[in-house]
Amino acid sequence: MNPDLSVDMGRLRLKNPVMTASGTFGYAKEFESLLSLDRLGAVVVKGLSLAPSKGNPPPRIVETACGMLNAIGLENVGVDAFIREKLPYLAKLEAPVLANIYGTDIESYAELAARLDGIEGISGIEVNISCPNVKQGGVAFGADAHTAQKVTQAVRRRYQGPLIVKLSPNVTDVTLIARSVVDGGADAVSLINTLTGMAVDIHTRRPRLANITGGLSGPAIKPVALRMVWQVAQAVDVPVIGIGGIMNAEDALEFIIAGASAVQVGTANFVNPRCTMEIIDGIEDYLREKGIASVRELVGSIEIPRF
Repeated sequence: MNPDLSVDMGRLRLKNPVMTASGTFGYAKEFESLLSLDRLGAVVVKGLSLAPSKGNPPPRIVETACGMLNAIGLENVGVDAFIREKLPYLAKLEAPVLANIYGTDIESYAELAARLDGIEGISGIEVNISCPNVKQGGVAFGADAHTAQKVTQAVRRRYQGPLIVKLSPNVTDVTLIARSVVDGGADAVSLINTLTGMAVDIHTRRPRLANITGGLSGPAIKPVALRMVWQVAQAVDVPVIGIGGIMNAEDALEFIIAGASAVQVGTANFVNPRCTMEIIDGIEDYLREKGIASVRELVGSIEIPRF
């Protein structure tokens, strides 16, 4: 038996549920000699802004127990250079390509969406709402349900393709944010983005990151991510993409059973550049071993004891 690995992400059909996470896979070409890019369920590129960004000064990556802190600062070539220089290569891939976008105000999000609308080679966009809103004193867009909805609505008005909104875990109730972006027009949600953390050098008594704080990712955040995915999957009626500490097929399967229709692999790409291939193979082996015809049968199949 050859299990069916295909999944539906709203209007987008993926050949399997394994995607790459934005910011951990470059623009895909960096990995072409290490794995078969066409086997991926989808490629999510580095976050794009209207203008090129150099990101934060170094040091901007620190290893931690069971993970890493990053304060890269969303360094990228800018949307125009992306379309001109990076997209011709990406458009040749069999795997769908999703552009991750971020802005500093609602207008910049909307303008980014408009520039990517109808562009050949882009199968959809993922909106990063964990960024600071400069017009509200630096409060992240994803920290407030009303603001998150307004961003989603603005993007939806300017972009006709599949729209995914990436949720921040740095909130009191992630389900409120999830429902707000779905009401704003999101076709799917992805979560979680990194948790805010820091590290201190005890010898210099200074922060290890020049930015002081950074985003914690890797296995350390998996239990938090899994809990939030399970909660959101029950709260919304759109596909959920699970992210956070997925290192192998068992991790991915946990997210799928908890309610994720697909997963994104991030920090693991730095440890094992071929991990996505191994995860795809591992999911297929699991389905075959259990006699399950389709991975879609596993989505949300978790059994919660009732006492």
